[in-house]
Amino acid sequence: MDKQLFNDLLESMQEMVAIEIGQEIPETIRVHRHALPDVKLIRKNAGLKQAEFADAMGVSVDLIRSWEQQRRNPTGPALKMLYLIEQQPLLINALRAI
Repeated sequence: MDKQLFNDLLESMQEMVAIEIGQEIPETIRVHRHALPDVKLIRKNAGLKQAEFADAMGVSVDLIRSWEQQRRNPTGPALKMLYLIEQQPLLINALRAI
């Protein structure tokens, strides 16, 4: 490995640890946050009850409730699916057909 690349990686890791333990605050220009989808709004726009939406998403009704009440945040494939449904609302119909 190139020595400069190694040094850059090492410096990056040291910065990450310093941020994690609170010794350093990252520059705001380097912090990226993505808004979480509004699960309740997506579901209501689809005209579905929580149980129907849960069935289409392949998750439990309790999880849908938790997302809607922001007690938990969707992650992984479910988060990606919610982003897709938010952009293309008709996708929910395809999910319901599966």
